[in-house]
Amino acid sequence: MNSTCIEEQHDLDHYLFPITYIFVVIVSVPANIGSLCVSFLQAKKENELGIYLFSLSLSDLLYTLTLPLWIDYTWNNDNWSFSPALCKGSAFFMYMNFYSSTAFLTCIAVDRYLAVVHPLRFSFLRTRRFAFMVSLSIWVLETMFNGIILWEDETTIEYCDAKKSNFTLCYDKYPLEKWQIRFNFFRTCTGYAIPLVIIMISNQKVYQAVQHNQATENSEKKRIIKLLVSITLTFVLCFTPFHVMLLIRSILEHDVNFSELIFKDHKSGKQTYKMYRITVALTSLNCVADPILYCFVTETGRSDMWNILKFCTGKLNNSKGQRKNILSVSTRDTVELEILE
Repeated sequence: MNSTCIEEQHDLDHYLFPITYIFVVIVSVPANIGSLCVSFLQAKKENELGIYLFSLSLSDLLYTLTLPLWIDYTWNNDNWSFSPALCKGSAFFMYMNFYSSTAFLTCIAVDRYLAVVHPLRFSFLRTRRFAFMVSLSIWVLETMFNGIILWEDETTIEYCDAKKSNFTLCYDKYPLEKWQIRFNFFRTCTGYAIPLVIIMISNQKVYQAVQHNQATENSEKKRIIKLLVSITLTFVLCFTPFHVMLLIRSILEHDVNFSELIFKDHKSGKQTYKMYRITVALTSLNCVADPILYCFVTETGRSDMWNILKFCTGKLNNSKGQRKNILSVSTRDTVELEILE
């Protein structure tokens, strides 16, 4: 399939993506490795939330490990220099991360809602076994839905008159193929819109419960509310711009002749595509925000991480009792921990 060259896209990608992705790799790799350790400790202590956090961190880490390939791709003006199989794999893990992340974030929001608003009801939904089955189902379903990327030819040769050269594009090309357009509508609805509604409703209910809880101090209420707002805003800022632009692209490029006219002859069309590319880079910041907001912002999470670091550097005594203590999580059962853990 031929692809239409948009010279401004290559120039923008050359600077935007390497800078953004290098920052994400530097921060995300150690942060998500630490988050994996913290969530593993929580899961060992029969905390079902640890299962969701572990899956979320694993998804972020797998995507982050593919970013060096995208850095090379964009630094070379959107010219894929690796094998087609690596292109498929990189695109697969990118979209796996986008939509498994929204699914796990939704699970965390619902689990937090049940813990705070209905602490004595629906207990069967807050078991480690149930969380494991839900997480496994998400991994299987996302693999099935995104598996089409592994079967389709994701590399395209593009010729730019302005640069008098060919480019080998990987996955994100213009115009979109018909199967991509249909898939994008499905993704936007099930992978973004529905999770966003569930997360916002769940956080709103938690907010109301915290406000009416007389046992929680005002200072603690403010801190919890700030965290809930931060979590919601992070989801919105990382995923909303991308899905808005993805939807616009899919609508415009549904009629290829019309969209080619827009992109070739109108500056606004090129600006729309450039905005879409910016939102793609923005989504990667979610890999940095997730471990910070969900693991390291809590006292328990910070304590576990500190103990792990001391354990790895040998600064803890080698006594059996202390080493066992590292593999435990605080059992304080307060509103704060049920909201933040």
